[in-house]
Amino acid sequence: MNWLNSEAFVAFDQHILWSDMIGNILGLITLALGWRRSLWTWPVQFLSGLILFGAFFGHLTGSAGKQVVVMVVALYGWWQWNRDKGRAEDGHIVPRFATWTERAAMVGAAAAGTVGVALLFKAYPSLSWDPWPDAYIFVGTIVAMYAQARGMVEFWFAWLLVDLVGVPLNFANGYAFSGFVYVIYGALVLWGMRDWWLRSRKAARPTLEGAPA
Repeated sequence: MNWLNSEAFVAFDQHILWSDMIGNILGLITLALGWRRSLWTWPVQFLSGLILFGAFFGHLTGSAGKQVVVMVVALYGWWQWNRDKGRAEDGHIVPRFATWTERAAMVGAAAAGTVGVALLFKAYPSLSWDPWPDAYIFVGTIVAMYAQARGMVEFWFAWLLVDLVGVPLNFANGYAFSGFVYVIYGALVLWGMRDWWLRSRKAARPTLEGAPA
C-alpha cells in the first residue's frame, strides 16, 4: 500500500499524492451524498477518513487525528441515521435547525475543546508543530460531524469555519490537492446549506399549519 503515499502527478509545482487525491475525491462524493441526505454518506466518509489518515500520519498530527475522529463519527452517524424515526418518504433524513440550547452547547464545546486540545499539543510538541490550527481543525470536525449526524442544518456552517483554516494549512504543508478540493467544498457547502435550509422549513410547515389557532 506504499503507492498511496507516492506521487501521482505535479500541478502548479505542487506534488500531488495518490492518498491525498483519492481521499479527497471520496470526500467530495461524501459531501454530495450528505447534500442528498443519503445513508451512504457515512460508509464513504469512513473510507475517505481511512485513506487520508494514511496521507497525514507522521506529518500533520492534527489532521491525522481529525481523520480518526471522522471515522469514529462516521460510525456514529451511520447508527444515528439508521435509527432516525423522522425520515422522509424517500427514506432520507429530514434536516432541522438546532435549538438555541444545542447551538450554545456546540459553540461552548468547540471553544473549550480547541483550548484543551491546543494546550495538550503544546505540552507534547511531538504531537503537533502548529497546535492551535491543528486543535481548531480537530475539534471543529467533531462538532461539524456531530451536527450532521443529528441532522442539523448548522453542520454546514461548522464545515465552512473548519475549511477557513484547513485550506491554507493544506497548501502550506504541500497537500495541494486537499487545498484545491476544499475550495470546491466551500461552493458545494453553500449549495448544500441552502438545500437543507429549504427542506427544514418545508418539514416544519405542516406542523405549523396544523397547529390550533
